[in-house]
Amino acid sequence: MRVSEIFCSLQGEGMLAGTPSVFIRLAGCPLRCRWCDTKYAWDFQAGEDLEPPQIMERVNRWPCRFIVLTGGEPMTGPDLAARAGLADLTGRLKTLGKHITIETAGVLFVPDLACDLMSISPKLTDATMRQPGSAESREPVGSDLQAIRQLIRAYPYQVKFVIASPRDIDGVQDMLKELGPLETERVMLMPQAATVEELHGRSTMVAELCKQTGLRFGQRLQIQLWGQRRGV
Repeated sequence: MRVSEIFCSLQGEGMLAGTPSVFIRLAGCPLRCRWCDTKYAWDFQAGEDLEPPQIMERVNRWPCRFIVLTGGEPMTGPDLAARAGLADLTGRLKTLGKHITIETAGVLFVPDLACDLMSISPKLTDATMRQPGSAESREPVGSDLQAIRQLIRAYPYQVKFVIASPRDIDGVQDMLKELGPLETERVMLMPQAATVEELHGRSTMVAELCKQTGLRFGQRLQIQLWGQRRGV
């Protein structure tokens, strides 16, 4: 399995923000999100090839019960099918007594994962790179609504939307209508930011949108503490 990096940090986002966690960043992503802060993990050949026992040995270097499988896009391989070995890896981690979060854009449903929290970050059109002159749309690019519905039914979940401007809420609400009833406390709006200044600049705007919609405000603790740095 191609692994971009393994490191210990604090979970920066979602319901477990602030929790010391070991992050396993798998290499490769079929999306090209314009605000991605891990572009170095886009290449499916990036990083190093590690067997599950090697991954588990590195995970055990830190006294953390919480594991985050992230990317890139951890659910898919270069053929856009389910990533080979993913279910096996989650099962092995579970035997260590770990709590497992999987960070995904919702591009694919993968069954039989040992997953305690499926953290889904759907991508709207404005988040992805388009060719000049392409038609505007509020449909998600890369994320698959049916796959997201299946993930929500199969696993404990949270849904996180990155918000760059007030108009993004229209796309969020459109998608939520398509997905059907969700628990509002599990749906978060997060400020788009690569720097502390951007985070502060957009946080009040996002907070107001949360008050208007009843959705939850999502932290970006890693930006607040370290800015846009690798391995944090």
